[in-house]
Amino acid sequence: MTVSSMTGFARAEGQMGVHGWSWELKSVNAKGLDMRVRLPPGLDALEGPVRERIAAKLKRGNVTAGLTVARAAGSERVVVNEAALEAMLALPAKYAGRIDPAPPRLDALLAVRGIVEVVEAPDSEDARNARNAAMLATLDQAIDRLAAARRAEGGRLADILRGHVAEVRRLVDAAAGAAGARPEKLRAKLEEQLKALLESRPPLNEDRLAQEAALLATRGDIREEIDRLRAHCEAALETIAKPGAVGRQLDFLAQEFNREANTLCSKSADVELTRIGLDLKTTIDQFREQIQNVE
Repeated sequence: MTVSSMTGFARAEGQMGVHGWSWELKSVNAKGLDMRVRLPPGLDALEGPVRERIAAKLKRGNVTAGLTVARAAGSERVVVNEAALEAMLALPAKYAGRIDPAPPRLDALLAVRGIVEVVEAPDSEDARNARNAAMLATLDQAIDRLAAARRAEGGRLADILRGHVAEVRRLVDAAAGAAGARPEKLRAKLEEQLKALLESRPPLNEDRLAQEAALLATRGDIREEIDRLRAHCEAALETIAKPGAVGRQLDFLAQEFNREANTLCSKSADVELTRIGLDLKTTIDQFREQIQNVE
């Protein structure tokens, strides 16, 4: 199992008697689960079950579900409006003497609007219920296919995310080994700053001096940030390997990554460490951008 993307497309078709139908489902990323259902006239009763079925299998994404229904050619029947035809046939006699029309032709009469209608054979309630149930079964197939497509895309996305985490880990190791992060370098810098404090005029009292010394030591030490970044890398890899909707968890981790990288950059007084910190922030931004497509 791996993460699922929120991007995908699926189609499924069904048939019952003279009716054929097809469902098309597509989804893109969203903060929650947003659904748009498009149904032909007369099938509004299906909207509730459609939404329930989608929500049961998908947790996030902007999902559009569309149903198209067609009736087989030749399944209609022709109905002649006898009353309208009789009225048309009576017109020549009614207006005889006022006009001299030619005898009406049958093909002309049948072409008059309302004389001949092509109608669909009426359905029984049982037939409609059975067809609706079959349409929903086809929808279930489409949802399963959409979920499979999103998982396949999620597998590719997971590889990209693992690559970003590996790059973050490499940069964290580089930051830990940078000259500006080494104990002797930090000690020398701290001694230089303390000397400046001791020589300040007016001189600082002992309590203030101790506070300033502790603050300087904290500002230059990035070991806590290094440890937390490494822990976040482990948590990210574990989360990527988990099934289900983990996009929000990964987004939270990306925020934590960014917070530690910002602190590391703010503590850096070394060109090499600053460069590593900026590369780290760039990689974290790329990681977070990809997470926006994770369910």
